[in-house]
Amino acid sequence: MAHAVCVSVLPYGRQLHRRIFFPPQRSSPSSASASASATDSLFTSASASTSNYSPKVVVTRERGKNAKLITALAKHEIKCLELPLIEHAPGVDLDRLPSVLSDNVFDWIVITSPEAGSVFLEAWRAAGMPHVKIGVVGAGTASIFKEAMQSSNQLLDVAFAPSKATGKVLAAELPKIGNKTTVLYPASEKASNEIEEGLSKRGFEVIRMNTYTTVPVQNVDQIVLKQALAAPVVTVASPSAIRAWKNLLSDSEWNNSVACIGETTAAMARRLGFRNVYYPTQPGLEGWVESILEALGSYDELLR
Repeated sequence: MAHAVCVSVLPYGRQLHRRIFFPPQRSSPSSASASASATDSLFTSASASTSNYSPKVVVTRERGKNAKLITALAKHEIKCLELPLIEHAPGVDLDRLPSVLSDNVFDWIVITSPEAGSVFLEAWRAAGMPHVKIGVVGAGTASIFKEAMQSSNQLLDVAFAPSKATGKVLAAELPKIGNKTTVLYPASEKASNEIEEGLSKRGFEVIRMNTYTTVPVQNVDQIVLKQALAAPVVTVASPSAIRAWKNLLSDSEWNNSVACIGETTAAMARRLGFRNVYYPTQPGLEGWVESILEALGSYDELLR
């Protein structure tokens, strides 16, 4: 079965579980279906030894959201270490979102991250599943709505994605509907004002709601952190994640590579002083994997 090695860190006070995925065996034709998800051959062991363990890539998304990247890297026989850097918490406007959806009609709902999409879907169902037209920032965010679209009898319409998966381009390209186009923008409390400012300049009427936020994971296991520091590449999927990684480094010298999911996260990485920063021109899993491979290739060159 085609799987990477992954160590999962749980918060202090809970049992440490190491989730281990084995390298792919290309001779088995049945391995393709078995490797569709990194969790297919997952086993948990509190006593798994890591004495010979040398991960190449650190995956840092919230717990439970790293499987797709781990599986994609397993196809290249790349070992991963899972070290979640952030976790989500409710935003100040979360409780009001269902009533806003049920009491108002918007021309567009703008969703710019998978987490924003997941939070929105819960509130949309609580509001009685009103008809909504959604603009997403890219394919990764759109995928959050796939199942709901199939079962919603066209009440949920993902109708727009920009030519480039960034908030700036979305704000520049979102179609107007009549003279007064209304937009609801459920977002992270830590998201920039780029979306609402860009849309407002074009004459849109925008209501932003801060429905969730991100906070750094507390009490990171120091043994696994030491392994992460030795890995050639750390992957990050948000500005919050790269800030959390910077805080973990403290004053230690770390000059390995950061592979970012997109341009916005890469810009934050550079502002924080990271020098070896890689990112795809078009955000998405495939481009992210290519950037990780590029970062690993540069690392290998330095060792020669």
